[in-house]
Amino acid sequence: MGLIREIIGPKSKYEKDIPYTYEARVNIIEGEEDCKSFLADTICALVEHLDKNVITPEEVKIYEIYQQEEKELGIEFCISKERKWLSRSELCESFKKHYPGHIDESGCTFEDRERDITGP
Repeated sequence: MGLIREIIGPKSKYEKDIPYTYEARVNIIEGEEDCKSFLADTICALVEHLDKNVITPEEVKIYEIYQQEEKELGIEFCISKERKWLSRSELCESFKKHYPGHIDESGCTFEDRERDITGP
């Protein structure tokens, strides 16, 4: 089973109503289009990376990447009223309504995904 999972990847990546991956784009120079890009299979891994690397919500745009399209994700799902990044458990609570049926008390559809970050 492990070899098959390595070849086809996580089952949740084939769900059409949740993102395949997430991308954070951070402008290198304000007002310019050039940016650094970070990719993660889960929003919690991506936000944790941004927080750990002291990248503020004001510096970044986050995108949900689906099989055929990308959508900008409203930053309000990822930050507190004080405009600080949410913790992993707070993100779960925040995304329950955004991904109905995928996050609840018994677990999360995203649990089969890696928490690695790709980017500069």
